[in-house]
Amino acid sequence: MEEIKNTIAKNISQLRAAMGWTQLDLAQKLHYSDKAVSKWERAESIPEISTLISIADIFGVPLDSLVRAEYKPDKKPAPTRRKRRNHAIIAGMSILLVWFIALAVYVLAEIIPAQTASYHWLSFIYAVPLSIIVWLVFNSLWFNRRINYLIISLLAWSILAAVHITFLPFGYNIWLIYMLGIPGQFIIILWSGLLGKHGSRQ
Repeated sequence: MEEIKNTIAKNISQLRAAMGWTQLDLAQKLHYSDKAVSKWERAESIPEISTLISIADIFGVPLDSLVRAEYKPDKKPAPTRRKRRNHAIIAGMSILLVWFIALAVYVLAEIIPAQTASYHWLSFIYAVPLSIIVWLVFNSLWFNRRINYLIISLLAWSILAAVHITFLPFGYNIWLIYMLGIPGQFIIILWSGLLGKHGSRQ
């Protein structure tokens, strides 16, 4: 048992170092605490089998490679790097699609006469919170979920700003709407704190 612990500890440490990650980086991807990763790498505990599967998937290696003493990781595991790059490209293209749609709405409003034509620039204003929503979705799926509370904060304030700007052409300066953001921000901070405690599994 001790030999298996030491083998797993060594392989996790080597794979993490090969990726250039800190223990905290790996912990965030697994939704564990960095203390848990530290215990694994010191052979003080063994990850559960479901966690070992996640670790192998993150590093882009076969599951059995984590328990093989002779396993030597590549300096930079290509499958994982390629997957992360593809995810980043997909997320970026999705955000660009939001702005393309906003531009299309603007152009159509310029071409087609309408009473609301003078307000078609609002499509760009609302493209901001929509882009943040797309960012939040992909971040939750593929990236660092621990910064979701920052993204949600940015989303909340961008929506308030969009509503405020929308009413300005009509002569309504509803700046008091930003007061809603203050309790909302406290709720987001408290919510993120609760999730952080729940996610810091030892």
